[in-house]
Amino acid sequence: MKLLTYKLLFLFSVILLASCSDDDEKAAGNPVMDIKSEFTNAMYGDSLPFTVSVTDEVPLSTLKARIYYGEEKVSEVVIRTKTNGSYSGKIYVPFFKDTPDGKAKLEFTLQNINFTLTNKTYDLTVTRPVFPYLTFVTASKEYKMLHKSGHNYELTETLPQKIKGYIKAPKTTSNGNELTFGWESGAIAFGSTEPITFSNLTAGEYTISFNTQDYSAAPFIVAYVVNGVKMEKLAEGDTEDRYKRDLALKQGDEVRVEGIDDFNEWWIDPDFFTQDGDKLTFKPIDGDYRIIADFVRRYLKVEVMSGTAPASLKEDGTGAIWIVGDGVGKPALKYAPSWNPSMGICMAPMGNGKYRASFVAGEMISASNINFVFIHQKDWGTGFKGSQTVSGGDRTLEVVSDLILIGEGQNVNGVDNGNLALIKDKSLTEGKTYVFEIEAPAGLVGCKLTITEK
Repeated sequence: MKLLTYKLLFLFSVILLASCSDDDEKAAGNPVMDIKSEFTNAMYGDSLPFTVSVTDEVPLSTLKARIYYGEEKVSEVVIRTKTNGSYSGKIYVPFFKDTPDGKAKLEFTLQNINFTLTNKTYDLTVTRPVFPYLTFVTASKEYKMLHKSGHNYELTETLPQKIKGYIKAPKTTSNGNELTFGWESGAIAFGSTEPITFSNLTAGEYTISFNTQDYSAAPFIVAYVVNGVKMEKLAEGDTEDRYKRDLALKQGDEVRVEGIDDFNEWWIDPDFFTQDGDKLTFKPIDGDYRIIADFVRRYLKVEVMSGTAPASLKEDGTGAIWIVGDGVGKPALKYAPSWNPSMGICMAPMGNGKYRASFVAGEMISASNINFVFIHQKDWGTGFKGSQTVSGGDRTLEVVSDLILIGEGQNVNGVDNGNLALIKDKSLTEGKTYVFEIEAPAGLVGCKLTITEK
């Protein structure tokens, strides 16, 4: 009986000890912070350093520092606190667009493994820095932007018509950071170094401005001008970077182009213009035209228009003739339109039913392999053929050349009907200019292509 009593007492003691152990493990604890830093003022864009000594009778978990603008948490740092001791870090004071000077809340939270918390809060007076200057950073040079007033900065300098770069602001306090402003998603964005493209009407001395509060900036003048009128984007979303100007021109008119910084390096099509220094004189007959500034190919493309649409060849021999295919291109052979009529080359109408296009062999036309056609519209439809029997609006074209022929069909002369090709064992002379001139008389009967080497 005594033995049984002792066993029961022993079992009760074990249960009691286990219960006490569980109570100890679940003790709430008392996390204590001793913050060694003082916080009263800060600048937007600062990184505030802090040192905190932490203790507790149960293991600690994390130390968190948070910044709030109003009720919104805008910054947070989390430090693992495995043992009692001293922990240091920095918390960023976010620099946001349009945020006014005001109050922010800095909060420290210490937590132990039993989720017991201790908080300490500071009220911060936060102001937007006024930088002594900014720096506009381009790929080749850095320019200083001077402080003018408030948060406005300006750079006045002799600059190209377009210039790309990002803006950099220096540290203003010991806790400050170098800040950057670049271009993201179609707007100036904080923290980016993607280049901002500023553009003026012309190269020369002008002013670039930037406001570090609302991110307003200037100039963004995308203005390419022909004869005093601004050009328009050829088509929205056009990845080719092309601009157009539709206008009536007379033979002998001066064509003035402004706003293209390196225009003196562009190729000028001698079929449409006579060039004398910066002066361009229009060569074709009077009519309605579209001038396209092609920034990829770096030349002025000219097309004959009928109202707001590209012109077509008419029965009376007026209108336009277009070239599509391979082995020929302007301003270089690599820009051949291939079989895409929307990129077709428009021949220059010279009057009396004559149309002209000239190409330099080896540069704009292949000396050894050509395959292109003449069509009556800037689209698939009717065109010129080599066959004497035509229908559906096609017209027969006679070719006068000892180098080039027009196809009459694979079964006739080995070339597709209407396609131009080099005569067997013939080639063009590299560096020579070949002038293609089509005569299209009224009625479009007896059309003739003459090819002249110059």
